[in-house]
Amino acid sequence: MAFVALLAGPARAQNVEVFVGHQRATLDVMFFKFFELPARGGQEPSRSDVLFFFRARAGVGYQAADGAPQFGLTSALSWNPSLLKGFAPVLVGQVFNRGPVAKAGVQYARVSRQLTAFSWVVSELQRTPAVDVFALVRAVHPLSELLALFFQVEALASFPTHAEQPFSFTERARVGLQLHRVQLGPALDVSHVGRGEFVHTLNVGGFARVEF
Repeated sequence: MAFVALLAGPARAQNVEVFVGHQRATLDVMFFKFFELPARGGQEPSRSDVLFFFRARAGVGYQAADGAPQFGLTSALSWNPSLLKGFAPVLVGQVFNRGPVAKAGVQYARVSRQLTAFSWVVSELQRTPAVDVFALVRAVHPLSELLALFFQVEALASFPTHAEQPFSFTERARVGLQLHRVQLGPALDVSHVGRGEFVHTLNVGGFARVEF
């Protein structure tokens, strides 16, 4: 589904983030973009109800035991008519180290310069699917014309329906200052994988993000 970005016009990333932790480093690119309707009668192009979401994440550990670099690409199309008040049906395509997967479900999105709330509940399109619950909240509180407080939390839970597949839970937090379009501060990533007994990982460090 990544080719959809070309159809949506000039695709610009809302943010590019580098996170350097004590266990691993990650690169994260994310943007939201509504498709535009063609201009008519000399008017400016108008925004459609179709929202395109894209995210690319890559991470590498510092120890040889961490194995190969991990990556994930997510592209999603959702239909967002105003009468649904931010809720929308969504189709998701993802590519991970283990291969591609298609998902479908329900999304909620509220995207602005100072507040972003984005979440979905989606299921894999297969006989024994995993069901994902994802939520992201990002807030910017201005202190002056150039300086602001920045806050972001996100959580992802994956619930497999196959009895032998593990559950997976991930939480990420970013807190810091924003100077114009640059954000800096401490950060942490936490993950829990297992079924009955869980393996827990913690990665603490700092992040730098640039908005476009």
